[in-house]
Amino acid sequence: MRILQLTPGTGNFLCGSCLRDNELVVKLRERGHDALIAPLYLPFALEDQDEARGAEPVHMGGINMYLQQKSSVLGRLPRVLRDRLDSPKLLRWAAGRANMTDAHALGAMTLSMLRGEEGRQRTEVARLAEWAGGLDRPDVLVLSNVMLIGLARELRAKLGCAVVCTVQGEAPFLDALDEHHRGLCWDTLAERAQELDGFLPVSHYTAELMAERLRVPLDRMHVVWNGIDVTEIQPDPSLRDPERPAIGFLARMCRDKGIHTLVDAFIRVKKVHPNARLVAAGVVLNEDEPLLAELRDRLHAAGVAHDAELIGPVSREDKIRLLQRIDVFSVPATYGESFGLYLPEAWAAGLPVVQPRHGAFPELVDATGSGLLCEPNDPVSLAESLGALLSDPKRRETHGAAARAAALERFASERMAEEVETALERFAGVAPLVRG
Repeated sequence: MRILQLTPGTGNFLCGSCLRDNELVVKLRERGHDALIAPLYLPFALEDQDEARGAEPVHMGGINMYLQQKSSVLGRLPRVLRDRLDSPKLLRWAAGRANMTDAHALGAMTLSMLRGEEGRQRTEVARLAEWAGGLDRPDVLVLSNVMLIGLARELRAKLGCAVVCTVQGEAPFLDALDEHHRGLCWDTLAERAQELDGFLPVSHYTAELMAERLRVPLDRMHVVWNGIDVTEIQPDPSLRDPERPAIGFLARMCRDKGIHTLVDAFIRVKKVHPNARLVAAGVVLNEDEPLLAELRDRLHAAGVAHDAELIGPVSREDKIRLLQRIDVFSVPATYGESFGLYLPEAWAAGLPVVQPRHGAFPELVDATGSGLLCEPNDPVSLAESLGALLSDPKRRETHGAAARAAALERFASERMAEEVETALERFAGVAPLVRG
């Protein structure tokens, strides 16, 4: 198949969706498909920055999109100026200074973008369609998430191909919009969802939730769990300290991912397991800094700061070493997470996990037979579950072996690509690729 994948970039911080989509395209190419990934809004920020720099130019650049939201006149700027505003260097600079995660302030722009060719960014939608029309015609266009659904109508008319959309965690953002725009956005999504050929939700939880919210039959949802390169992350028990077991966290260090809940739980754990340690790393945006300062103060006040590392961003090599030197893993997200790419990373390292009993976590923990569930947003329940694993090395070892086996069998990127291939062949009506 010839596949065109459109994925929003973040410019300056790692994003699970970007990492997942890029890995998927790599594996689809290895399977013999002509797959192209193109960044929207901002450049990709990948763990392999050489790969990020080699990506396609940015389309529908974030600066142009923002300016056109503010004034329709700005949509008629000379093309040469609009092209300059799409410079990856300029977009990276802008990304470092903008708050792109505050849903309360993004209602009007979100609605406009969902309306696509009818929205204020129609000029950029038309430019994207013009570029895509110059490519060899794809068999299928894959949109990274339903927030891009406004592109489907124009691109289908231009390309004449099937349009499929991955579904990976849009509901919490949409539900956080202001009340006026929230309903309009969901209604627009439901209307335009009828025009797509199919959806690729990353969990059964997400499939059921979004089938209902988008008002589409469940049989148009083809679930494919996320996958990673499991060969790069290997367990190394020699790096762990059996006398000082460590709890690990690896995600954006923000309230949504529950870093505050984990810190509170760790303070409680220390009362029963005085040798326990906390090692937390991940993206830190400008708006996250006040929370981290508050958490450091909380750890100092509890007298446990010397055993807690709040590291911030790490390289891929440092991330792997972090996973290899911890004993139990937890990202107690406060919302219904659609998947959580950090889980297969932890499982590849042979780690048991403790996750809240909501979102996709029960489905995924049950599938691996590795880890425990706790009550959501409850540091007491989280501390009890963490303590149960810290106090039982044999149980950790058993769970860890199951985690590694599940990662190899069920969460490898090769498996993800094979299942996506099957789904795209179905939705696009393309004959399966014959392999020798």
